[in-house]
Amino acid sequence: MMPRWLLWTLLAIACWGVWAVIPTEIGTALSAQQQQALCTIGLLPLLCILPFQPEPASAENKRRGCWVSLAAGVCSSLGNLPYFALLSRGENAATVVPLAAMYPLVTVLLAVVLLKERMNLVQLLGLVLSMAAIYLFNVAQDAGSGFINRWLLIALIPIGLWGTAGLLQKVATHYVGGAYSALWFHLAFIPIGLFLYWREPMTAAISVKHWALVLTLGLTLALGNLAVLAAFACGGRAAIITPLAGLYPLVSLPIALWYFGNDINQRQGFGIACALLAVAMLTYETAPKPAPAAEPATEPLA
Repeated sequence: MMPRWLLWTLLAIACWGVWAVIPTEIGTALSAQQQQALCTIGLLPLLCILPFQPEPASAENKRRGCWVSLAAGVCSSLGNLPYFALLSRGENAATVVPLAAMYPLVTVLLAVVLLKERMNLVQLLGLVLSMAAIYLFNVAQDAGSGFINRWLLIALIPIGLWGTAGLLQKVATHYVGGAYSALWFHLAFIPIGLFLYWREPMTAAISVKHWALVLTLGLTLALGNLAVLAAFACGGRAAIITPLAGLYPLVSLPIALWYFGNDINQRQGFGIACALLAVAMLTYETAPKPAPAAEPATEPLA
């Protein structure tokens, strides 16, 4: 039977796969700051539901969980800004989306070092394969074109911030349940959104199409984050869930190829195949070793 944490992770992949390509469709109609500010409205339906979700009795320190979740939300919100900026200015979604998806590498390294998480050999190979897949998605075939460029350096910012947010989300579920953590995680977006809108208010009316896009941007982001937090709360490990959720380009790439007419090269196509294999390897769990049977007590001889 498929574990619950895996079902939640697959939901996150689907939601983030759609979220990742919406800024390309919005284009220059809204700036990165305006997208981040207005997409906060799309979070509100979720924020109205989460306070009424039951909190598990095992919740240990709600105050600490609140602050950690808020910190994760701040990192995630700030990481969205350079990501939206890249896609809004016309960068190829089939390239930018997989590159930004390298953020699980940061989470995994932090989880192994700070949380002392461990993986079996198959999962370790799956992690390496998923990172290789993400790399292959965006390596130019023409070596002369260079890999390090300005937009790549900008993309490193969300990689670092989202990777840190992933670790903080896992830590938060040590103290509170997934719903409570998701509530405070998304509440962090509101003051940041208000500040960004104050800095760059709308100077013209927004079309119905762009309102629909920006609200969907917020809603799919929120649902994906909620699904990841639920996966953590079900006992999933950050070193496994985060790389899996980072494979949302498997949803984004077909959308970018079909709807936006983006192209992929042979190397990127091989990366997709590697990513599919990585999904199977990262979800492989070895059966726990049975505890040794206790030896029967012997009566002393009279």
